[in-house]
Amino acid sequence: MNVRECHFEADTTGFSPLHRPLDEYIKSGVINLDKPCNPSSHEVVAWVKRALGVNKTGHSGTLDPKVSGCLIVCIDRATRLVKSQQSAGKEYVCIFRLHDSVDDVKKIQKAVEGLTGALFQRPPLVAAVKRQLRVRTIYESKLLEYDKSRNLGLITVRCEAGTYVRTLCVHLGLLLGCGGVMEELRRSRTGFMSERDNLVTMHDILDAKWLYDNRRDETYLRRVVMPLERLLVKHKRIMLKDTAVCAICFGAKLMLPGVLRYDNDINVNDEIVLMTTKGEAVALAIALMTTATIATCDHGLVAKLKRVIMERDLYPRQWGRGPVAMERKKLVAQGLLKKFAKSGEIESTPNSAGLRKEVEAAKSSVAKTLKIKPNLSESGNTSDDEFERQNPNDYTGQYTESQETSDDSD
Repeated sequence: MNVRECHFEADTTGFSPLHRPLDEYIKSGVINLDKPCNPSSHEVVAWVKRALGVNKTGHSGTLDPKVSGCLIVCIDRATRLVKSQQSAGKEYVCIFRLHDSVDDVKKIQKAVEGLTGALFQRPPLVAAVKRQLRVRTIYESKLLEYDKSRNLGLITVRCEAGTYVRTLCVHLGLLLGCGGVMEELRRSRTGFMSERDNLVTMHDILDAKWLYDNRRDETYLRRVVMPLERLLVKHKRIMLKDTAVCAICFGAKLMLPGVLRYDNDINVNDEIVLMTTKGEAVALAIALMTTATIATCDHGLVAKLKRVIMERDLYPRQWGRGPVAMERKKLVAQGLLKKFAKSGEIESTPNSAGLRKEVEAAKSSVAKTLKIKPNLSESGNTSDDEFERQNPNDYTGQYTESQETSDDSD
């Protein structure tokens, strides 16, 4: 990562994603679950919620009941990433059956490879969505194996989210002129998570939970559950200062002084992840500066937030500690200033008259030091001759806009 500032003050709060306390680790975790056939995705997610004893669970990319394979289950805080993962690409392995025999396997291979690009699809009769014509993109379609004796074939499909492979098999049969149907389907990849990335079963989750409850051994549970940052490893990153983390959690936009490090090849409107110095994901954001702009500018808006991930007040609040803000807090505590009032609005309380006198005295001393005439209309002295008699050497003949108006009216 590129370094913008070498010096920063590290905060003692926060944890590295792999070293969070177990409760926080589970609440910020995801599971790459091997969904079995027959139960629906919602049933499986409800079982995980009951087994782990958490408040919320969600999944990205619904699988039909008869389909098995990768199902990303997000727990509690990680459910904020569900929508960002639903639109990610998918990869399937499918077994199809043709209604009649085909002499040449190359003809089938050519038809399968021809089913790529933007295709029209209408969801099947039994589907969870509205049956209307739509366009879905097939990135790659490949024939792996074909059995002539049983008219069964094995294909792999890499496609856009929302593609029905069942409809794809029907279209394959129409191209071959003999009809076709899908026999079995398994999802091998969803987004950046595949079968090789810590795929676990429902039995693994139950065993890990039993081992922790009865033996207080959390090792197996930490293997089953992964940190939510695992879903964001392909995103471009911007590392924040610890003093800017809490403001981002409250919805503030990221300004350039809060950037510590940043990745290469960041372009405008790219989806990026904002992270702490310990590697914790703070929020998803839309980049408003490129890498070159961040390297050459001193101020400006770097990114606007898309989805905040981290909980509020996990890091201490660092705003409102300047001299002006501290003076406002004193006035609010004394009851002389409303909490959301402007800086010049002082409440009419018994102590406000003395406060106004102090303010006017301070203004007069500043005016005397700078050799300028103060605004006498505010202090109640409207005579210019009186000011000349009191300050014969300091009067420079400079009038404020309000005094010029009053002189003209006289």
